Amino acid sequence: MKRLAAFLVAFVLATATWAVEPGEVLDDPILEDRARTISKSLRCLQCRNEAIDESNADIARDLRLLVRERLVAGDTDTEVVDYVVARYGEYVLLRPNGRGANLVLWLAGPVLLILTLLGLWLVQRGATRPDPNRQGLSSSEEAALQSLLGPTDQRTTDRNEL
Repeated sequence: MKRLAAFLVAFVLATATWAVEPGEVLDDPILEDRARTISKSLRCLQCRNEAIDESNADIARDLRLLVRERLVAGDTDTEVVDYVVARYGEYVLLRPNGRGANLVLWLAGPVLLILTLLGLWLVQRGATRPDPNRQGLSSSEEAALQSLLGPTDQRTTDRNEL
């Protein structure tokens, strides 16, 4: 059992290193480090919420190669990311920026939560506040109600006996 657990732990830890193939690795360790950093911030278009650095999908491999080609060509990290975003859209970013339409999406959740809490507070406040225009029954209305209901002492005693 311990061997199986050790194998599973080793397998899970090693899967991220299996994604980048030896043929993709750049000779310059600084460029390779930059490529790995960029690859960790880009989403695999096929795997959804997985970075291209960890994905074994063909499109992730193509994106890793594209990132390395752009770095070898002399692009900065920002230029490489901008190129990939221009080509594939903002969906490719694992952490989208907070500008434009994304700003609406980032703010919609908290704003709706605040509005919901405010609405609940107003409903609760209105339900517990007595109506100032409401008046009690007059003595004649109270007498008419008592005549309709009959003797209340008898009904109360009957219920208590049960």
